Amino acid sequence: MLNVQNISIHFGGRYLFDNVSIAVGDNDRIGMIGRNGAGKSTMLKIIFGLESPESGKVSIPNDYKIGYLPQEIKTESTKSIYEEAESAMDDLKKLEADIDHYTKELETRTDYESDEYMKIIENLTEASEVYHHMGGQSIEAEVEKVLIGLGFEREDFGRGMDQFSGGWQMRVHLAKILLNRNDCILLDEPTNHLDIESIRWLEVFLKTYEGAIMVVSHDKRFLDNITNRTVEFSLGKVYDLPYAYSRFVQERSSQKELQLAAYNNQQKQIAQQERFIERFKAKASFSSRAQSKVKLLEKMDLIEVEEEDVSKMRFSFAEPPRSSRLIFEAKGLIKRYDRKFVLNEIDFAIERGEKVCFVGKNGEGKSTLSKIFAGIIDHEGELEVGTNLNIGYFSQHQAESLDPDATVFETIDRIAQGDMRKRIRALLGGFLFSGNTVDKKVRVLSGGEKSRLSICKMLFQPLNVLILDEPTNHFDMVSKDVLKNALIDFKGAMIIVSHDRDFLQGLTSKTIEFKKGKIKEYLGDINEFLAQQQIDSLDMLEGNKKK
Repeated sequence: MLNVQNISIHFGGRYLFDNVSIAVGDNDRIGMIGRNGAGKSTMLKIIFGLESPESGKVSIPNDYKIGYLPQEIKTESTKSIYEEAESAMDDLKKLEADIDHYTKELETRTDYESDEYMKIIENLTEASEVYHHMGGQSIEAEVEKVLIGLGFEREDFGRGMDQFSGGWQMRVHLAKILLNRNDCILLDEPTNHLDIESIRWLEVFLKTYEGAIMVVSHDKRFLDNITNRTVEFSLGKVYDLPYAYSRFVQERSSQKELQLAAYNNQQKQIAQQERFIERFKAKASFSSRAQSKVKLLEKMDLIEVEEEDVSKMRFSFAEPPRSSRLIFEAKGLIKRYDRKFVLNEIDFAIERGEKVCFVGKNGEGKSTLSKIFAGIIDHEGELEVGTNLNIGYFSQHQAESLDPDATVFETIDRIAQGDMRKRIRALLGGFLFSGNTVDKKVRVLSGGEKSRLSICKMLFQPLNVLILDEPTNHFDMVSKDVLKNALIDFKGAMIIVSHDRDFLQGLTSKTIEFKKGKIKEYLGDINEFLAQQQIDSLDMLEGNKKK
């Protein structure tokens, strides 16, 4: 069992952890939740040994293997993605080489009765048993299964790591962790770089994983599907209950209500006792009773109400200026890189006030079409753009475009004009940047803080079209809810690319699936799309059976 014992650490003049302990059982599935900056990622780094606490320790059993997926990685590997993934199974490869060595040695020896010959047989038997127990006979099948499950095509297997974006490299790193048969895996926002299909595959894989899992995620549905325990980080403390996310929220709410009721009841009792003491302490006939009540009060165990982080974003989009009825209309739109068609003969239209979701595997053209509509990249074919459009575009890599050496205030001050300059601090406060935090350099902000700042920049112009590409990556759950409500109330047109099923639920009225250069339109939100996908899959399965 892995044990985090009495960890304490200060950061920025406050306790990030204050005497925190967590025990991790052999088959625990722990969801780690909390606000941006609450310390979830730091805890994973401490457990993995990348950071050290000021006090306390992490106890790890001998020969206990831990795998760690950070939010971002840098790799200089020139291997193919298959070779890189397969390198996670080097232990099995070594066993395979040992078995070959012992087998060849037995073939060349003739001293059948010698101790050395018997020793080689023992070594071969032991290596073979371990190899088969660890599934060595199916290395290639396992590597292929995991890579395909995470969204790679077979034709990608021979391509070099350096040919893939950071998001796809993250998938290879995740594949290595899943293949490495660790006793415990630490996953920091594993769904950020995955599409919906890959997330669903990962959920199935993790449900049967033989080992402990600690996962930081703001994806409610993902947590509900894979975890059996939730640890919430809040104001230096942790709250640990044996439930998946949704049940945890209910139980914590009940706990807080009971605690508050007990606290209020105790405060009434204390007030009654204090009134009695104050009234009768000077009267001789009642002084002994008054003194006994004083002693009772001194011995009373006072109930404390837990301090709660209730801070959250506060903002709404301004009333959009009126645009033409037609926002975008594409006819036979094409986008290709060299000879590869990313989008092939696309017909698509969106009108004023419509809210549309783009879904599909990564690399199928969702972001590409978003950039075409935002006027960022060129294209072939027809694209009619409406009049009086004020387009707000948020890229999944928007945070990378922020000046790391600018402060939070300077980032907004550079784009604010006219009367909006007077509202800078008020708007920043709505995005949880207040007091000294407005003077923080962008480079020290967390991923969630950078995303909040990027969205804040969008509010400094009146918008009637929003194009949002993965806006919720790194957002905590409270911030996601605030953003979702603001988008529901937004009166303009919206195109959103997202893999967060809970966030998308009820947000859009049309879902566009991207697949092999084409698009297919579904009426309804993400739940209706997924239900239709399941029906289509069953129909296809029945058709294959008949064939």
